[in-house]
Amino acid sequence: MVQILNIGIQNITSSELLEQLHEGVLITPNVDQMVKLQKDREFYEIVKKAEWVVCDSKILYLLSSLLKCPLKEAIPGSGFFPQFYMYHKDDARCKIFLLGAMDGVAQKAMENINRKVGREIVVGAYSPSYGFEKKPDENERIYRMINESNANVVLVGVGCPKQEKWIFTHKENMPKVDIWMALGATIDFEAGNVKRAPMIFQKLAMEWFYRFLMEPKRMFRRYFVDDVKFFLYFGKQLLGLYKKPFEKPE
Repeated sequence: MVQILNIGIQNITSSELLEQLHEGVLITPNVDQMVKLQKDREFYEIVKKAEWVVCDSKILYLLSSLLKCPLKEAIPGSGFFPQFYMYHKDDARCKIFLLGAMDGVAQKAMENINRKVGREIVVGAYSPSYGFEKKPDENERIYRMINESNANVVLVGVGCPKQEKWIFTHKENMPKVDIWMALGATIDFEAGNVKRAPMIFQKLAMEWFYRFLMEPKRMFRRYFVDDVKFFLYFGKQLLGLYKKPFEKPE
């Protein structure tokens, strides 16, 4: 376990995660989420409950080299999910449901994945309406769809921290599901609706900058105002000055 700010991140490779991920909730913090975890107590408590908390960000991975125990690997959710469904390509027990993205996008992602895998590994897909988390009737409909699909893996991609909060609020209503994945824009990537950064950006830990270039108005505040706070917090951790929010001093 590698402690970054107030969150313990499991020190694991993607290969080890594929072999060990049989049940539980998977959350993949990045820089933006680490900043949110300093202010949002509900989100913080949820992440502390998750069985799997792995590093999504190449920036977090590189900065961890300044700690006594660096992370073995960055495991971006959008890269891990294709590894996951290809790893389970011939496992008939693995059945996935996609929940998220704009209208019709989840359906397109389902078609693309099933074509790649060569079987119907994705057994259902649904793009919820705006504000669905506050609509009891729609949530009941989602429970029915997931339960009737017999899916044992559900990917929820409706934005952070909404997706994490939704999973922990509602997962007891879908008892057949063994694995929950909170993976942001992954459904958009699988549908081809949004393109991942070219490999050179990924290797240089600049995937965030590529996303900014694609959507400058939407991403400016996130990357150049909110996320900058992370480096202040992390600097304090290196100097022994960081104080964990939400926890009583010893």
